[in-house]
Amino acid sequence: MTQDKEPIIRTFRFACIVTLLVGTIIQFSDESEFVDMSKKGLTRVPRELPPRTKILDISQNCISELPISDISFLSELKVLRLSYNRLQLLDLSVFKFNQNLEYLDVSHNQLQKMACSPIAGLKHLDLSFNDFDVLPICAEFGNFTQLNFLGLSAMRFRHLDLLPVAHLHLNYILLDLGGYYVKQSEIETLQILNTKTLHLVFHPNSLFSVHMNISVNTLGCLLLSNIKLNDKNCKAFTTFLLGLTSGPTLLNLTLNHVETTWKCLVRIFQFLWPKPVEYLNIYNLTIVENISEEKIVYSETTLKALKIEHVTNRVFLFSQTALYKVFSEMNIGMLTISDTPFIHMLCPGAPSIFRFLNFTRNVFTDSIFQTCSTLVNLETLILQKNGLKNLFKVSLMTKSMTSLEILDVSWNSLESHGLEGNCSWVESIVALNLSSNTLTASVFRCLPPKVRILDLHNNRIATIPRDVTHLEALQELNVAFNSLSDLPGCGTFSHLSVLIIDHNSISHPSADFFQSCLKIRSVKAGHNPFRCTCELRGFIQNIGHMPGEVVWDWPDSYRCDYPESYKGTPLKDFHMSPLICNPTLLIVTIGATVLVLAATVTFLCRYLDLPWYLRMVCQWTQTRRRARNIPIEELQRNLQFHAFVSYSGHDSFWVKNELLPNLEKENLQICLHERNFVPGKSIVENIINCIEKSYKSIFVLSPNFIQSEWCHYELYFAHHNLFHEGSDNLILILLEPIPQNSIPSRYHKLKALITQRTYLEWPTEKSKRGLFWANIRAAFNTKLALVTDNDD
Repeated sequence: MTQDKEPIIRTFRFACIVTLLVGTIIQFSDESEFVDMSKKGLTRVPRELPPRTKILDISQNCISELPISDISFLSELKVLRLSYNRLQLLDLSVFKFNQNLEYLDVSHNQLQKMACSPIAGLKHLDLSFNDFDVLPICAEFGNFTQLNFLGLSAMRFRHLDLLPVAHLHLNYILLDLGGYYVKQSEIETLQILNTKTLHLVFHPNSLFSVHMNISVNTLGCLLLSNIKLNDKNCKAFTTFLLGLTSGPTLLNLTLNHVETTWKCLVRIFQFLWPKPVEYLNIYNLTIVENISEEKIVYSETTLKALKIEHVTNRVFLFSQTALYKVFSEMNIGMLTISDTPFIHMLCPGAPSIFRFLNFTRNVFTDSIFQTCSTLVNLETLILQKNGLKNLFKVSLMTKSMTSLEILDVSWNSLESHGLEGNCSWVESIVALNLSSNTLTASVFRCLPPKVRILDLHNNRIATIPRDVTHLEALQELNVAFNSLSDLPGCGTFSHLSVLIIDHNSISHPSADFFQSCLKIRSVKAGHNPFRCTCELRGFIQNIGHMPGEVVWDWPDSYRCDYPESYKGTPLKDFHMSPLICNPTLLIVTIGATVLVLAATVTFLCRYLDLPWYLRMVCQWTQTRRRARNIPIEELQRNLQFHAFVSYSGHDSFWVKNELLPNLEKENLQICLHERNFVPGKSIVENIINCIEKSYKSIFVLSPNFIQSEWCHYELYFAHHNLFHEGSDNLILILLEPIPQNSIPSRYHKLKALITQRTYLEWPTEKSKRGLFWANIRAAFNTKLALVTDNDD
């Protein structure tokens, strides 16, 4: 019997149908362990489930029995979904160890029998779409004091079937009447005492044939699904509704999956009009057989809103007037007809009380409501997803709608080419939605003068004209998903407070936007191809200082697109030096640096003799390097002195009082002619002998040195030894300056040495002499081991 049943419970759009089914799941999803074993082909509950499981979904499997051993170890279980399985028997005692169980769904099984047992904390119990002969209500159900949702199914009903739960205050009762059958001559009675929402589901493929009187106390929402009507059984349906719609608390009536003739539909309207229902919703309506003119007189009604969504018309030849007149003459405040094949809607014949009209997803054209002067009370008009093309005709349509405040014509094919301010909008419009069309910049010359909220996103707007003067009232502007290259100035929109301009082509937004738009309290400008160059620094600084509630998508949606090296970098992390971005500042900085450097060098050269210090440091460095590169073994052979000093007798005072004390305190052995020449040997022989036995030869150069012929001999022999030995053993000290022209031509060796070799100048300032002696000492290897010449 269950094979021909289909899942037909749907989620409805208004508050009365928000059931505990959703609420319970949301309540525990954050705090519980969820295990989803649905659609696994299981034949029994898996044994390896975590013992702390709180939500278990094993729906859409092949489970045919539920022994206590399969479920008892889940002591913390709160939600169990067992729908769409093959259960034939349910014993509620299997849950005696699941004391926390609150949600149990065993719908869409093959249940025929049920053994009852108390489950104190149960809030949601769904037994619908099973094969019960009578309602599976036990006396124990009276103890389910927390029960909010109860789903049931049966083939026949008895008047007091629901008596055990009469004292419970249920929020939602679902009755599956798909298998219900009773002889046409018999009428059953069912009393449902307390529930806020009653949902009755009929057989999806059978004509309506339920003969039952159902009475409900405190019913607020009534839902009927799978209603198949024709002209013959239409009376039976309205009779069935009679008892359900007579209560004063019923506010919402929803008919879902309705197949009916046009004549029967008009009868249903006529029947419901005087009832206390305030909101009538019809979803998935199919009109069959024929459509002819039906006379209907709308009486006074409490109905506030009629919503019809998704209409299928199987009648191809019919009178358009007969169809549309039924709706256009309704005396209600709100009418919604969406997702239908309607190509037109008539203008009411007399001034209408319509305040809200929603014709989304129809096939309306530019002729809709042209020259219509009876919609004087209309405040909101929604024409989304139709076939509108001409913006001028849309504006003309509103001319007589003197109360119109909100107009939505988004998702059409509207164009604004050739419009030069000739549009004829009614001045009462304050909110206009023109999004998802093909509008360009010229649309700003065809807008209502007092519009405060304007939605133009997803169009083809490349610029916003700066000479628009009639939009001073504009407060909120949405131009996202266009081709704009810059932020608009607020000179045109002096009261602008909200701007949405993301997903455009803005690469260099104006840095002064926030200074010119002082009333701005919210801006969204992310997801644009920002060029991270110097020009963007001002904008980043300004937007970074704005509060988060003003720039609510900062910084995540603001990233560099160019240059490639910065691509993807958040704007808040992009930094460039002010010197790079300001050529004048860069030139001034370089000039100032050069001037300071030049002044510093001049000061050092003039007052601190910097060139001399540099030269001395260079000499010291070179001397140390040469001394370290000579192997110690080569230095030690036959050396008795660290240095031989050659000087003029006129300079002996300086040698004995300055040179010798500073060298000998470093344990250097110094050879002087007056104390180390061997008596009996010739002067030339002594000179040669001392030079050969000395590691270095120091020559104290001065004008007196030039006048000494012996000094020249000593220099000659030392220079000869330099080339003969291949070492660098000369140290030249310039005690006093020697003019080149004062050196006799016969002393060409001396001229060449002074010209070619580096010499040390004796500084007259005492502050420089420390570096001078450091250079002298650097030329010697203090680890040098000297030998003693016993022959001498």
